Amino acid sequence: MQGNFFAVKRRNSMMYGVLLLVLTLVAIIITEYNVVKGFTSIPKAIDWAISNFYPNEKAMKRLPDILDKLVETVLISIAATTVAAVFALIAAILGSNTTGVNGIFGYFSRGIATLFRNIDVAAWSMILLLSFGQSVLTGYFALFFGSFGFLTRAFMESIDEVSSSSVEALKATGAGYLSIICQSVIPASMPQFLSWILFMVETNIRHATLIGILTGTGIGFLFSLYYKSLNYSAASLIVIVIVLTILVIEYVSNYVRRVIL
Repeated sequence: MQGNFFAVKRRNSMMYGVLLLVLTLVAIIITEYNVVKGFTSIPKAIDWAISNFYPNEKAMKRLPDILDKLVETVLISIAATTVAAVFALIAAILGSNTTGVNGIFGYFSRGIATLFRNIDVAAWSMILLLSFGQSVLTGYFALFFGSFGFLTRAFMESIDEVSSSSVEALKATGAGYLSIICQSVIPASMPQFLSWILFMVETNIRHATLIGILTGTGIGFLFSLYYKSLNYSAASLIVIVIVLTILVIEYVSNYVRRVIL
């Protein structure tokens, strides 16, 4: 019986592998992509980057402006994430199977979360550009909507996972709804909530660079400006600053996760 189970899994894996290979070949044929040329051009690209894409003394003079835009980008990312987390917590409590008030609120909250989560932040940026134009507000709302959808779903799962037994115990004692939320759900799920929020902050800082290119704000716009003006040394300095910032934030968030979890 067990042998048949593994044989079926192997057969299914091979079928999916063959299907993926066929889709890849079809995509190559349709797009007329030259695989050999693509791989052989990698050494040339590396050689060009070594020769041109590095910060020099002139680029270092622009470091204060770059850091100023970097701070703006990081603060927008943090603000969008934390505000979205507040609204996501409310939506998650209403939509959770454990704490939901009724089915209508639950379906509505889950539907909104699914809609917002499945629209990429870049798509949100392009949609919001029509309303707000190229401004910081556009980038903020794009990050906010993306964070709201993701965090609502994550918070719902955390509440259903962690709080179900304690909620049932408090209901049996006759505790009120707000008492259950404040004394059981939020305290029990807080470590997971903080972990998801930290993860979203990291993600949003990465997204904010791309959004800045689209909305004409932040460090992303500065990178686009330098790159399009062929100032590769300043553009490379921005890339280095962004990478270092993400590494530092990831280290800090991992440390916080180890402490709270």
